[in-house]
Amino acid sequence: MRLFAPAKINLRFRILRRREDGFHEIETLMAPISLGDELIFSPNEKGNGLVFTCDDPTLPNDENNLVVRAARRFFAEVKAEPRVRIELRKKIPHGAGLGGGSSDAASTLLGLNELHGTPLTHARLTSLAAGIGSDVPFFILRSAAECRGRGEIVTPVAALPAWPLLLLKPEFGVPTPWAYGRWRDSNELPGVAYAAQSLGEFKMENDLERPVFEKYIFLARMKEWLRAQPEVAAALLSGSGSTVFGVLRDAQTGDALAKRARAELDPLLWTCPCEIARGAS
Repeated sequence: MRLFAPAKINLRFRILRRREDGFHEIETLMAPISLGDELIFSPNEKGNGLVFTCDDPTLPNDENNLVVRAARRFFAEVKAEPRVRIELRKKIPHGAGLGGGSSDAASTLLGLNELHGTPLTHARLTSLAAGIGSDVPFFILRSAAECRGRGEIVTPVAALPAWPLLLLKPEFGVPTPWAYGRWRDSNELPGVAYAAQSLGEFKMENDLERPVFEKYIFLARMKEWLRAQPEVAAALLSGSGSTVFGVLRDAQTGDALAKRARAELDPLLWTCPCEIARGAS
């Protein structure tokens, strides 16, 4: 069995307060996009046990990988011994603010549940997902959603437009805990637009831009570059970054704009024309 594990973008990200448990209370609008990883599930023909492989050698293949962690939790919940091979084929860059690891974990839970005759309800899968990571319940839903609390309170929203997007990411990533930790004491950079941007009935904004841009000035430059391009209707940092995305006026301009971004910003820039996933609702 093969499952597509979509990446996500945050169209809105607000931090409300720091909670007593050390986490931050957030409110975010997230949407799955057409970029994604692939997970392949097959029987472990050599006997009992979980065999996990990944085509990205920079990622761990042990309990530090969210796929392995999700699989262990699933089998503990259904009280069964694993006898499965899981192959992960990566396309979502890590450290990007695109939720790749969380999506892989959610797809693991969904895939294993289907393979074993759906012993767990959607509610139970969501509860398991919340114990793995704050973004994982969103990917269980498989649709655009408002997420609150730590991110684990997920409410589906009406279908979003299939906006064409261009994703830009430099070679470096941004540690999410660091970004949250700097949120309260950070300052805005002069000449950078942080105010909410209107896109039809939607307001796009991200409270993590302030701490992230203060240290990673190149990301602020990327956003302002995108906003200055006539092909771009709006641009925003996704989550804590380091991906910045532009909403395009016309999907046909994505490849040419990506080429121009590499020429004018950084020849090593990772670029990906894609779109809000169709059918997200």
